[in-house]
Amino acid sequence: MTKYENIFKPLQMGSIQLNHRVIMAPLTRCRADHNHNPTDLMTEYYSQRVSAAFIVSEATMVMPNCSAFGGTDPGIYSSEQIAGWKKITDSVHAKGGKIVLQLWHGGRACHPGLNQGQECVSASAIAIEGDTYTPQGKVAYTVPRALGLNEIPGIIDGFKNAAMNAKAAGFDGVEIHGANGYILDQFLRDSCNQRNDSYGGSIPNRAKLLLEVTRSVIDVWGAGKVGVRISPLNSYNSMKDSNPLELTQYVCKEFSDLKIAYLHMMRADFFGIQSGDVMTVARESFKGVLIGNMGYTPDEANTAIQKGLIDAVAFGHHYVSNPDLVERIKEGRPIVEPDESTFYSQGSAGYTDYPFRN
Repeated sequence: MTKYENIFKPLQMGSIQLNHRVIMAPLTRCRADHNHNPTDLMTEYYSQRVSAAFIVSEATMVMPNCSAFGGTDPGIYSSEQIAGWKKITDSVHAKGGKIVLQLWHGGRACHPGLNQGQECVSASAIAIEGDTYTPQGKVAYTVPRALGLNEIPGIIDGFKNAAMNAKAAGFDGVEIHGANGYILDQFLRDSCNQRNDSYGGSIPNRAKLLLEVTRSVIDVWGAGKVGVRISPLNSYNSMKDSNPLELTQYVCKEFSDLKIAYLHMMRADFFGIQSGDVMTVARESFKGVLIGNMGYTPDEANTAIQKGLIDAVAFGHHYVSNPDLVERIKEGRPIVEPDESTFYSQGSAGYTDYPFRN
């Protein structure tokens, strides 16, 4: 028995049946090789965490030259990458787990030093403040080139092709990364999107690319196996919006109409700059499975599910250091804190060597 009975109730999420409601959030770990191929170490890492209701993979490049993480973020645009991910999905499935692929393009968070000198692109020619890391060392973010209207269909096609490749790689579904200041979020929020065409200005215009990408991915997978992640409050990557609650209401209603499998909501701001109750707005506007993320404890998640505020909870930080997080929560065992110095390092230390009970 466990005191977290609501967390451990089964859940029908679109066309995916979940045995419980503890989800592994996407976690960038930088263990792919320098051709952006998944590695055997990644296979071990994901297969250790199969007791999650489902795993959301780390952010995965939908096309070449959109890396934002030191050149060791994985991709899903080549046959080698598909084969590498297939080893991972096979291993997860062999142990009874489920895994979806997070589809991602870095936009202005990319850097020419990570992408064969190719300039980064965004909604508008506005750079992220501060520095990033490349093989050449710490460098300032560059000013991106605003995408032309004639280029936007290529971004949509990139996500659609990646969705097709994810199906070939054996995933159980896909999650569209519309959060944390990457390209879809760059169009969505008005601190970054200063366009005066059909993709800028009003909330419906700014949401247009995210919704077009979502529809294109639904064409591949069916709505019942597609999720979307958004972060209307998060100021990471120099992001802000003048009306995050109205923005949340609009996109959640649109996603509800599309009948996507789930909406993955980041409820807060890493840096505490913006605040607001986006979760209540999302619950009122989105009629599908709502997953809450950022700073939930098992107690809070259990209560929130009981009250109908969310349907499931995604844990990130503690999935780094607790491959058996589900069992720890269920049995009331201590939860291990991660070693942050190994989050983005290149070896097994702090990656596959945390203790867990088989």
